[in-house]
Parts: sequence; structure tokens; C-alpha cells
Amino acid sequence: MTTELSLTGADLDLDTLAGFEQARPHVTLSDAARQQMQTSVDTVRRVIDTERVCYGINTGFGALARKHISRNKLIQLQYNLVRSHACGVGETLPATVVRRIMLLKANSLAIGNSGIRPQVIDTMLALLNHDVLPVIPARGSVGASGDLAPLAHLALALIGEGEAHHQGRRLEGADVLSAARQKPVQLEAKEGLALLNGTQ
Repeated sequence: MTTELSLTGADLDLDTLAGFEQARPHVTLSDAARQQMQTSVDTVRRVIDTERVCYGINTGFGALARKHISRNKLIQLQYNLVRSHACGVGETLPATVVRRIMLLKANSLAIGNSGIRPQVIDTMLALLNHDVLPVIPARGSVGASGDLAPLAHLALALIGEGEAHHQGRRLEGADVLSAARQKPVQLEAKEGLALLNGTQ
């Protein structure tokens, strides 16, 4: 097995996923993924600049999709989304599962269709590479709409408000990111939604 794994969003196969726990390669974003992601980030910024109505960027979510969000509240909208959905309960997922969630989430965002900056995924991969594993409760996903609650707990760790396990210790807040030599992510428009969408 390789000791390096570069994510493109297009070629992570089942054999690599199955062997990930044993191989534990150092995971990075490919240059192609970075370009793809930046293109979608630029699209989000154009939507904001032109004030075009676009779901999840300047509207509410779900039943509130017709609710327009003013430009000065777009960032707060993303934080509110993450915090409101971090409501999982029960036992925490085992480390092997959390590692795969992080790998699959990073890979899906590397496709470049979600409007999230590469540096957000760099932070997620830094946690993975340092084996700083967010505490994700096993119960709370709503299934058909995605793994909203579990992924919200992952997102909390990225913004300096979550918890993680590292070398037998349970870390909280900014200490989670410090263990991977990172600083809390400052979310931009649509990034909370991008982190929560999906079925990892």
C-alpha cells in the first residue's frame, strides 16, 4: 500500500478504502482538486456579489428556503446551521469509522461542486493525518437528508467548538485543532452546508 494518498474526488476506490486503516497513508488534496474547488468557490462569490437568490447561500434551509438572508448575515447562517444540527446522542463512533468518514467527506468535497475552499479540507486532512478524531455520536442522522448530525459534529471540530480523541485524551475547542497544528476554520458562505451535506 502507498504511504501517500492524493484526493482528486474521482478515483478513490474500494480497495484503497478497505486498506486505509492498515496503510494509514498521509492524505492530501491534489492540485486538480484544488483548482476544481476554487472554481466553485468563485461561483459562490459571484452569486453573493450579484445578489442572485441561491439556496443555502442567501436563503434559509428546508422549509425556510424562501426566506432571504441579508448579505451581512450569510456567515452567521453557516455557523447557525452547524451548531443547530450538532445534536447527536449515544455512544461515539469508533476511530476506524471516524477516519473513514473524514476520508470520504474530504474526497467528496474534492470533486469541486460544493463551494467550499480547499483550506477547509486541508484542516480536516490535518486532523486525519495527526489522528485527531472528532467525537461523533452514533445516533442522530436523519438518513434520507444525509448524515446531518454526525457531519455537524465533524464540522464543529473544524471551527474550534467540537471535541476529539487524540492519543488517549479527549480534547475540546481550540485544543482539537492545536493537536494538529491548525487554527479554527472561519466559515464562509455555503461552507457549513457543504460540510453537512452528504452520506459519509
